[in-house]
Amino acid sequence: MKYGFNLLLWTTDVQESDFGALEKVKEIGYDGVELPIFNLDVGNFKKIGAKCDELGLGRTAVTVSTDEENPISPDAAVRAAAVDRLKVAVDCCAAAGATHLCGPFHSALGAFPPSEELLGFREFAARGVARTDDEWNWCKEVLGEVADHAQANNVTLTLEYLNRFECYFVNSAADTARFCREVNHPNLKMMYDTFHANIEEKCIRSAVQECKDQTVHVHISENDRSTPGKGGVDWDTSFAALKESGYDGWMVVEAFGLALPDLAAATKIWRRMYDTEEALCSDALAFMKSRVEG
Repeated sequence: MKYGFNLLLWTTDVQESDFGALEKVKEIGYDGVELPIFNLDVGNFKKIGAKCDELGLGRTAVTVSTDEENPISPDAAVRAAAVDRLKVAVDCCAAAGATHLCGPFHSALGAFPPSEELLGFREFAARGVARTDDEWNWCKEVLGEVADHAQANNVTLTLEYLNRFECYFVNSAADTARFCREVNHPNLKMMYDTFHANIEEKCIRSAVQECKDQTVHVHISENDRSTPGKGGVDWDTSFAALKESGYDGWMVVEAFGLALPDLAAATKIWRRMYDTEEALCSDALAFMKSRVEG
């Protein structure tokens, strides 16, 4: 197993001034970091990669899609913009030496069907899901094209499903695994996130088993987004299910705090839930190792 820490606890835009956080993560004992890729500056990510090489830190990355660059937009120009943006995000990954580009980039973050469509709830109920077949197929086309670019750059696109309050396109392990199987591309896979699973899955063990053939990444995240192991996630079942599935890749801690006002607002963090970022980072690693290696 490889243990990583998502740098969103400290920053949404890693710069040389943030290299102290990289050094701290390495000092605590992590194998790698997860880099936010929101500012698509390939040159900057080359510098970050060089620093990680110097420290001996592996890299994964995370990004999102926006309303202006949405893979499921009915506007072909917007979908084309999504392809272009995600290809540049892959270029940033390659420059940084990141192996996985993770995140809910299948659709615009926080976007939901227009209110007039929501009024037609009977149609949604009859269909069983809010997304349309067109959206499903548009996304397959967009991400299939981006996956070709990712393959050429030795990067694996790694889809993240979100809970119902953040997304309507994919909300479960089963749905995300089905999507990846339908695209059927070696560089398009998925991740399992304990925070979203805690909200959406009826049975954690079944969810992990359902997607094990497509899962190449795991986010370890507590139900309140703070220190893993100090909240309400069913960790016994979660770690047992992952072990049973044969998973042996990255386990990356994803936690959020109040240091970044915009991110705190987006993730609905209204109060401080840990002593220091360094303590959370250290405690999370000890917790993961106690469950995986203990």
